[in-house]
Amino acid sequence: MAVARFYHLTNTPLEGLLPVLIGKSLEIGLKVAVRGTSEARMQGVDRQLWMGEGFLPHGLAGGPHDAEQPALLVWDDAPATNLPNAPGCLIALDGAGVSAAEAQEIERLCIVFDGTDTDAVVRARAQWRALTGAGVAAEYWSRESGKWERKAVHPKV
Repeated sequence: MAVARFYHLTNTPLEGLLPVLIGKSLEIGLKVAVRGTSEARMQGVDRQLWMGEGFLPHGLAGGPHDAEQPALLVWDDAPATNLPNAPGCLIALDGAGVSAAEAQEIERLCIVFDGTDTDAVVRARAQWRALTGAGVAAEYWSRESGKWERKAVHPKV
């Protein structure tokens, strides 16, 4: 079962964090699904990943080689276990849906939200309550002091 890791973007843009999260998962042998809320949004993420430094192998869902993609960009709520690349890591953006059942089936779960968007913060809090209420362990991470710090853990240890 994955621990749901909530990443609160305040002074780091998504373009700075997403390649790190994908890269760390790929380094330990996990395929990745990055779930957004629309095809247009994920096309933008795709462009950003290609412009970044280094090479992160990835592709948009719907291509002929989805099953082979180390990182697959998706925009629907198909369970991670049903995605063609069989990801071990799910990264949810922009309030994209995540279920407690998915957290039980994958090794790594990251929920990334924009701290400057009030609606995004409200959605992230609702996701935290839903997941922890269903028994999923969760961590809240923020980068206010220049480095990522774990600010909260559920259940408290």
